[in-house]
Amino acid sequence: MPDRNSMIGNMKAKDKVVVLDFGGQYSHLIVRRCRELGVYTELLPYDIPVEALKDGIGIEKGKIKGIILSGSPFSVHEPGSPRCNFEVLDLEIPILGICYGAQLIAHINGGVVGEGMKSEFGRAELLFKDSDMFNGLTESGKINVWMSHGDVIEQFDGADIIGHTMNTPVAAFRIANKYGVQFHPEVHHTDKGDKILWNFLYKICGCERNWAIESFITDKIEVIKRVVGDDGRVVCGLSGGIDSSTTALLVNKAIDDRLTCIFVDNGLLREGEKEAVINTFENNFNMKLVFVDAKERFLNGLRGVKDAEAKRMVIGEQFINVFEEEAIKLGNVDFLAQGTIYPDRIESAGASSQKSSRIKSHHNVGGLPEKLGLKLVEPLADLYKDEVREVAKELGMPLPILNQHPFPGPGLAARVIGEVTEDKLRICREASHLVEAELKNSGWYGKVWQAFAIVGDDVATGVLGDARSLGRIVTIRVVESKEAMTADFVKLPYDVLESMSKRITNEVKGVTWVTYAISSKPPATIEPC
Repeated sequence: MPDRNSMIGNMKAKDKVVVLDFGGQYSHLIVRRCRELGVYTELLPYDIPVEALKDGIGIEKGKIKGIILSGSPFSVHEPGSPRCNFEVLDLEIPILGICYGAQLIAHINGGVVGEGMKSEFGRAELLFKDSDMFNGLTESGKINVWMSHGDVIEQFDGADIIGHTMNTPVAAFRIANKYGVQFHPEVHHTDKGDKILWNFLYKICGCERNWAIESFITDKIEVIKRVVGDDGRVVCGLSGGIDSSTTALLVNKAIDDRLTCIFVDNGLLREGEKEAVINTFENNFNMKLVFVDAKERFLNGLRGVKDAEAKRMVIGEQFINVFEEEAIKLGNVDFLAQGTIYPDRIESAGASSQKSSRIKSHHNVGGLPEKLGLKLVEPLADLYKDEVREVAKELGMPLPILNQHPFPGPGLAARVIGEVTEDKLRICREASHLVEAELKNSGWYGKVWQAFAIVGDDVATGVLGDARSLGRIVTIRVVESKEAMTADFVKLPYDVLESMSKRITNEVKGVTWVTYAISSKPPATIEPC
């Protein structure tokens, strides 16, 4: 099977910046901020070989104009703490270390990094010297920055110290073409953080503005045409969600009727989703669509399976089998297009280092067996969710799909804790529909990232009429996010929560209690399974 890069590479390689990931909670945010500033940026494992950086490794094999070292939960003094190849620091490429990344640069170059004696968490006042990193910030030479560190750079002889705080004598420095900041310019809590990153990208690295959704669409259409060729035929695994739907539109723009979408009803869909998908792609876009009713097949495969990861593997295997069977029926199909996006690959450890752990498997990432016989086309594999929505909007995606909340690949199985049964699916589907309905009624639907109901095996006593009744506990989950790598629970008004609870207990048979999930990501994930 061809490698992923050959399927999604660009016609013209882009110059770019790479972020080496040491496991910091804000690593993805650094990538997003740089892209928002107009520079194509990728996240790579910290232990990537230096030769690969010289060659411009990644999805887009362009020249690397700058390297950013991320934060990390580790200490540079900790045995086994992540270290990049020291030769990376000798490359003739500007480098910016953020938090742990700054400490690592200092530690390697003879600086003194103290072990947690004067830690800082939260806002701090940075006093800075005028420099190319801080040019044009404020006339006062002061800004508020966001700190999140235990160790402190106490001394760094030979470096130009360009910033300090009350507790951090070396809060920013420059040594040759290497820069370090102890604070986090990528978070919104840091004043002028975007300007600091802009200075690094444009003034220090000399980047050109090369990242915009419009150019991405044009480039990807050309890539798909080149990869698929004049006679190649493609099947697309269509779920109805924004990722696979956008993939289908993008491929259709490139090769027209040589694309056939395969839509599988796996019994794990949202209420009304089957009808909406068929109407949108068959009637609105006049695209070839094969509908497969595989509900019984999937539910039989899930019978008795309780572990979340095992459920995902079952669902992934069934999807692959269905696609293979339908592709054989179509005859002479060469490619499988699917809506893999960047967080899918990262959470499946697709771009990780040996220090990374797989958070969860995604049925459309990796693991496609050789027997499938189809080459992969994944045009969205370097995009975040919000970027996918921008692409979809440019392609004319109908508002009901464009504005709908994200839906996991495993469908409602990701929201059923324990074994997936028809009764638990029914409760999850009906309760989730009511949650969304009440958000729309109250004007909150468009203000949140995702909202749904969760059901497990827990039961609680209720009173229906004059009789005691034992029923399921339903948990409501509503979060706000931007790129799905981090998320906070939404503090909904009590009257909205009350309406949800009343409707669920009154209208969904077998439910006695309703609870509200107030955990953020991290430490929780958005989906429970």
